[in-house]
Parts: sequence; structure tokens; C-alpha cells
Amino acid sequence: MDKVYGVVFKDGTKTYFFKGEDTYKIGEYVIVDTEKGLQYAKIVQVLDKKETDESLKGIIRLATEEDTQNYMKNLKDADQALKKCIKFVDELGLKMKVINAQFTLERTQLLFNFTADDRVDFRELAKKLASIYHTRIELRQIGARDKAREVGGVGICGEQLCCVRFLQHMDTISINMAKDQNLALNPSKINGVCGRLLCCLAYEDANYLEASRGMPKVGDVIKTPSGEGEVVSLDILNRKCQVMIDGNKEDYYIDEDSKK
Repeated sequence: MDKVYGVVFKDGTKTYFFKGEDTYKIGEYVIVDTEKGLQYAKIVQVLDKKETDESLKGIIRLATEEDTQNYMKNLKDADQALKKCIKFVDELGLKMKVINAQFTLERTQLLFNFTADDRVDFRELAKKLASIYHTRIELRQIGARDKAREVGGVGICGEQLCCVRFLQHMDTISINMAKDQNLALNPSKINGVCGRLLCCLAYEDANYLEASRGMPKVGDVIKTPSGEGEVVSLDILNRKCQVMIDGNKEDYYIDEDSKK
């Protein structure tokens, strides 16, 4: 029966899951089958599952010393390929920024990730690279979020970026999520290092929406035991609002309709 294993690639901490017929231990290096071809990975987790997801790709085998040597050589060569690609981009005057380069284990493909404001005709660039490395060249344009995931970094929370550490999918984040959570719409507070809205805005959005049901909005005039007043601030999770009555601010719990 297949088992499920969590693995990481390179020096990343994001875990990907594969199934394997053989038994592997945490810390061992294995060869896995990916959409990009065979890749070198490290076992970091063993899941105790009776049934495996049929969509999971498989672990091919335990990595050999030769695999390790090839992997290390590929890392070194990919770094040189990146420098060569950047040089060609400058020579061709292409408006693109190459982020990284990566060989598959068997060097059947050389992948370059890049960012650009518009679509780029990189056919001549691909020809130049193919003439040197004699393998399939893939140039993939990525967005700001994907760039952050590839490069890595630390968020404003002081932790490693979520997209690097554990996010499997990049969900759509909207400004309404920040509004739902009553956050100040200050880009320096609600944008991540990628320049886009923080992925973590989605984590508690459903809870905030549920907690805000039946609550007034800032600016609403409501009745309280002390009289009518204007709502000046909200504490959504505690379902509490601050009301201005005759020049004084007073706190009220919405459910209890009582003054704190």
C-alpha cells in the first residue's frame, strides 16, 4: 500500500506531498516525479494514511550518491545559466527581469522564471540559450506573488512568507477583505513584500463576516440606553461599538445592548 510523504525542494520550507510504495525515513533524499520532470527532494514528513490521493505523483526511488552529485552540479550550472540569460536579455534589449533558473535532475529542461510589465517576445532569447545548453528551454512569466514565493523573504509579521512556507494555492485577495476586518486602508499595512494585498487577509475573513452580522457601521446613528448617538468605531470580533453621545464616547455590546 502506498504511503504519503512530505518533501521539500532545495532550501525551501514549503512541503509538497508525494506517494511512495517503498518505506522512506525523514531526512532521506529521494527522486520524485513532478510536472517539470524528475527532481531531487528531501523527506520531511511521513503521513499515516490508509488511503492515498490518486492525483498525487510518486516517489521514484531513494537518491543515490550520483544523484546528489548531479543535483549539486545542476545548482551550480543553473546559477551560471541565470547570469548568461541576464546578459542576453540586456543584449537583446528585452524588458524583462529574470528571477531564477533551474535544471531538472536529468537536465531534460532548463526553466527560467521572469517578471515583466507586458508580454515579451523571447523567441530569440530561447534560441540563444538552447544553442548553449542543448536542452528544452522554458521561459515562464510570473506575477508579483509568484516572484515573492520564488525569492522568499520575511513578512511584516516577522515570519517567513506564507507563500514560501505552506501555501499550496495563491487565493484571490480583495480590498473588501481589509474593509470587512475594519483595517486602515494603508498600503504599508495591508500590502506584503510583493506589493500586493497580504495573503493572510483571507485567513479570518469568513469569521469577520460572520461576527459583523447585525452590527452597525461607523457613522450610523443608533439608540442606546443613554440615548441616540453616532457610531465612531467598531470592535467586530467582540461585537462592540463605541458611540459618541453628547460629546462622550461610550462602549456598547451589540448582542447585549448594554453599556460596558
